[in-house]
Amino acid sequence: MNFNLTEEHQLIRSGVREFCEKYVDPIAEMTDSEAKFPAENIKRLAEQDWLGIPYPVEYGGAGADYLSYTIVVEELSRACAATGFTLEVHTSLACFPLFKFGSEEQKKKYLVPLCKGEMLGAFALTEPGAGTDAAASTTMAESVGDHYVLNGSKIFISNAPVAGVIIVFAMTDKSKGTKGISAFIVPADTPGLVIGKHLNKMGIRGALTSEVLLKDCRIPKENLLGGEGQGFKIAMMTLDGGRIGIAAQALGIAQAALDESIKYAKERVQFGKPIGTFQAIQWMLANMATDVEASRFLTYHAAWCYDQGSSYSKEAAMAKLFASEAASRQTDRAIQLHGGIGYIKGTKVERLYRDAKITEIYEGTSEVMRMVIAGSLLR
Repeated sequence: MNFNLTEEHQLIRSGVREFCEKYVDPIAEMTDSEAKFPAENIKRLAEQDWLGIPYPVEYGGAGADYLSYTIVVEELSRACAATGFTLEVHTSLACFPLFKFGSEEQKKKYLVPLCKGEMLGAFALTEPGAGTDAAASTTMAESVGDHYVLNGSKIFISNAPVAGVIIVFAMTDKSKGTKGISAFIVPADTPGLVIGKHLNKMGIRGALTSEVLLKDCRIPKENLLGGEGQGFKIAMMTLDGGRIGIAAQALGIAQAALDESIKYAKERVQFGKPIGTFQAIQWMLANMATDVEASRFLTYHAAWCYDQGSSYSKEAAMAKLFASEAASRQTDRAIQLHGGIGYIKGTKVERLYRDAKITEIYEGTSEVMRMVIAGSLLR
């Protein structure tokens, strides 16, 4: 088994890192403090062909593998978790279901401009009363002639305020539970679709998240994704791949916390010597580094399984579970190591601490990840 990255993967990492040093790092604090969407950097990412990196060139993508995409999310999140997450939602949650389940016509009309970065995508599954319990969804899609009419509301929809198209899940037959859920491609300018106010989040503040309201929203039947009743399957398969992206985001946050802690341990002097010479600090750094490397191996392995065409649901859940909880541990340790200065707004570790928590929640909570893993063990 070869654990070395290929030359191509190394070039991607160095390219994204250089991009971040030039464009992302300088505005990361402002992106967070002002909750400002990094629009210019998203345009630059599109110019680099990084918004559709794991999809075929024929659909506007870069034709790279999923590990390449994972590295891009990791490096972006190491600099700015909000930027990394914006790309992850677009690539994993909006592009994947179109690529996997879309017709050729749907791919040409929607996937190509998404992969080229001509517009961003969003994924609308969660509702105020239906998070993990998708069968509790109350958003309905009624068949009327050659259209579906959608009514309902979604919440916590990332990228919605800046999306050109949203993958929306709605009930076409409430009596069938999850088997009655269908997926729809809904352009953001469709009459009846209203983007609610931007939600003021604790972390990843530059990634825009809002409600999506649907009031007699009429879409043509050719915008049904897959077939009626396939929505739950589409959502679960999409989230499996998305969890690799969230693991990569958490990995980037944890790596940044370790980087900042090593730097501070060398610079901060107490009792006449750098605090990095004290065993308590050394052990803290050793634990952090071990967590980061374990997260990296789990995340890269899940991406490798995806690229091999192997089953990756359990592997993605393990990677997300471990990496997200590790990110919360690492950022907590980073605050502790920095002492009072780490608790002050404007300090990078304080931002990382707030950014890390959400990775344990979205695209499946840690509790759901344990359910997925246990389910695969007990089959």
